Amino acid sequence: MPFNAPPGTDPERHTERLPRRIYRLRMLGMGLGALPIGMVLLENQAGAGHWLFLLFTTVVWPQLALWLALRHPVPFRGEIRNLLVDSILAGMWVPLMAFNLLPSVLLVTLATVDKISTGIDRLWYWSLPLMAAGAVAAGMASGFEVQAVTSMPVMVACLPMLLIHTIAVSQASYRLVRKVKRQNRQLDELSRRDTLTALDSRRYWQEQAALLLDQCADTGEPATLLMIDIDHFKAINDRHGHAAGDDVLRATAEVIRQSIRGHDAAGRLGGDEFAVLLRGTDVDAAGIVAQRIREGVEALQVDSAPGLRPTVSLGLAKTTGAAGLRAWLEAADRALYQAKSRGRNQLAIDDGLQAIVDTP
Repeated sequence: MPFNAPPGTDPERHTERLPRRIYRLRMLGMGLGALPIGMVLLENQAGAGHWLFLLFTTVVWPQLALWLALRHPVPFRGEIRNLLVDSILAGMWVPLMAFNLLPSVLLVTLATVDKISTGIDRLWYWSLPLMAAGAVAAGMASGFEVQAVTSMPVMVACLPMLLIHTIAVSQASYRLVRKVKRQNRQLDELSRRDTLTALDSRRYWQEQAALLLDQCADTGEPATLLMIDIDHFKAINDRHGHAAGDDVLRATAEVIRQSIRGHDAAGRLGGDEFAVLLRGTDVDAAGIVAQRIREGVEALQVDSAPGLRPTVSLGLAKTTGAAGLRAWLEAADRALYQAKSRGRNQLAIDDGLQAIVDTP
């Protein structure tokens, strides 16, 4: 019966923390459960065996469960076993209370809710047959006596368990949900960032480019696309090592970041290729930004590769209107190819027909 930790949690840390988290809820739930169970036992004039079993369930078992879980080679697995034992005990108390209606229903319901609130897959489902087995075993031992009517004192004794335990479990579940949401936001942020350069990832950058094209089509606002490629990057890796190559990528990304405005978007498309969306910028203004990036990279000094002076080639294209993102990328890439074919370390601008080269 495979059980997995709740999604969005660190399995190792969850393994260590689950027994102690459940211990607090178990102490609270079983301590509050002792009130209606004890009231029913008083009304039914139960014998010493019932009272001893109540002492074991509400006082001894929570301590024993924690001890067993922490001694288990995998505490997470040990606590799952304890949670299933909780269900067996809850099922046993139903016939031991002579099927007193309100506390029996409340005990079974809260025991099931406890399993659901852990976030562990299928745990509540597996607990149901064990709960039923516990009820049958205890019923056979007690003769299946039935006194289903719930008196007012028992109802009052049920209220603390109903209110306090429910609120406590809800708060624990709320904290878990908040943690999962926070981690999901962090994962989403990571998916938007290239891990090496901290620029936008390819996927996220393309999403922004598509949105910008739609905005330009609606408003007529100008925008330009700048493609940037590090010259002879393979030779840099071969001669200076991949660590130096990574330093060049990071330094180039920082030059790009410092050369554009906050509402522009720079991304790493892969390898040594970068792309920049310049919003509300015509070709002339974008050319100034491109030259600033080119000069900034040319001035770089890489500590891990003394003597290395990296350069970049750049291709610039204005919005392509209804032609779409692919055509826009192809236009900028065409200009980039022209810049490389004519000697590198320069900017080429695509005018829709051919690339116009702007040499340093």
